[in-house]
Amino acid sequence: MAFVVTDNCIQCKYTDCVAVCPADAFHEGPNFMVINPIECIDCGLCVDECAAQAIFQEDELPEGQEIYKELNAELAEIWPVQTEVKPAMDEAEKWNGVADKLDMLER
Repeated sequence: MAFVVTDNCIQCKYTDCVAVCPADAFHEGPNFMVINPIECIDCGLCVDECAAQAIFQEDELPEGQEIYKELNAELAEIWPVQTEVKPAMDEAEKWNGVADKLDMLER
């Protein structure tokens, strides 16, 4: 079982979650973070650190967010590992809580 980053991370990209990940399972893209399901050890430490409340266990994904399980696995294969906390995106507060941002995802 692994954790999955979902829609609300898009355009926010808070990185507090990476600081607590003992498995270095986070990967960073232009405007989104993902968790590599193979590297994730299912500890759950990242959930409480996520300012966007965008991280869920794969079997507890909110309705309509199931596609993010596949996206996390796919994008973790091509995006670099991220282990350092960085500032959130410039307009993170504006986008935090906005639904249906999948079309904004930059690969």
